[in-house]
Amino acid sequence: FKGIRPQKPKVDFKEIIQQKRELVSDLQQKKYKDILSRLENVHFVKGHAVFNDAKNILVNGKDHYKGLKFLIATGASTKIPPVEGLDKVQYLTNRTLFEQETLPESLIVLGGGYIALEIAQTWQRMGTKVTVLQRSAHILSKQTRDVAEEITRHLRDEGMEIHTGLTFRQVTQQNESKFVTVIKNGEELTFEAEQLLVSTGIRPNTSFLGAEQIGLEITNSGHVSVNERLETNLPYVYAAGDCINTPAYVYTAAYEGKLVVENAFTGANRKKDYTGMPWVVFTDPEVAGVGLDEKEAEAAGIPFDVSRVELTQVPRSLAALDTRGFVKLIRNPENNHLLGARIVAPGGSELTM
Repeated sequence: FKGIRPQKPKVDFKEIIQQKRELVSDLQQKKYKDILSRLENVHFVKGHAVFNDAKNILVNGKDHYKGLKFLIATGASTKIPPVEGLDKVQYLTNRTLFEQETLPESLIVLGGGYIALEIAQTWQRMGTKVTVLQRSAHILSKQTRDVAEEITRHLRDEGMEIHTGLTFRQVTQQNESKFVTVIKNGEELTFEAEQLLVSTGIRPNTSFLGAEQIGLEITNSGHVSVNERLETNLPYVYAAGDCINTPAYVYTAAYEGKLVVENAFTGANRKKDYTGMPWVVFTDPEVAGVGLDEKEAEAAGIPFDVSRVELTQVPRSLAALDTRGFVKLIRNPENNHLLGARIVAPGGSELTM
């Protein structure tokens, strides 16, 4: 409203990071450690585990554990791209970034996925000058171009630099400054920032499992190979979460873990199904979706048509004086079934539930 004059808040970045640490520690204790300690049939061992043979694992190189069933849930880490010089500079990942206690004046973000954008907008709003560098033709490369262009426009309106369609050539460091040299449309460009964040996707944590010792099948991308029941090629070994090639969300991993337990111990024979799984990118406005978009419907050979409404036509958005974004519905015209939705809107994730 015109009668409200916002003021930029004072940011104590070190205090923010400290509060984050306390919050994470509290959640880890209450939601994981305390629950594990109350489960009489769970024995928690902290250490590095590797398959010793088909029915045994070795922890910390000395303790042996034998099992009838195994669940691999080793997660994933930041995938570091093979860019010349990157291994010689001090870069950050989504883990180490949140341990920094000083807000940088400038930040280059390599990557344009959901983690990269959520971090980029947060740091931009706290006062850092953020530059996003993306190899694909647009950010959120798995989404359709209209979704990507909409959120790009709003992020740029906040002052963020976003460059796409790049080839990363070299990364260097001089004193405390990082330099990223790229090629775009045949032209060489160099960007400079105080800090560099690498957020170019994830790689599964599977290289240390000892998979080759038991004949466990690992895909070319490093994921544990599973079928629709989350079974590996070994009938007594299952896998779930980011170490398999399924949507990398917290609630997906929880769903998969439950599915594995049911299949392994009750013979439920249930298959994974992500048809109605909602997801959200926590930018502002949010980017949210559920079901298929038009690209996915076409790839599946399903007939579709698309209906799109701009938030400038939605009374609730008009009343809130915030009309950023749109709602897009994908429908099968042959049976009038809703195939999916894509939403760019403040609080857009609420519409997917």
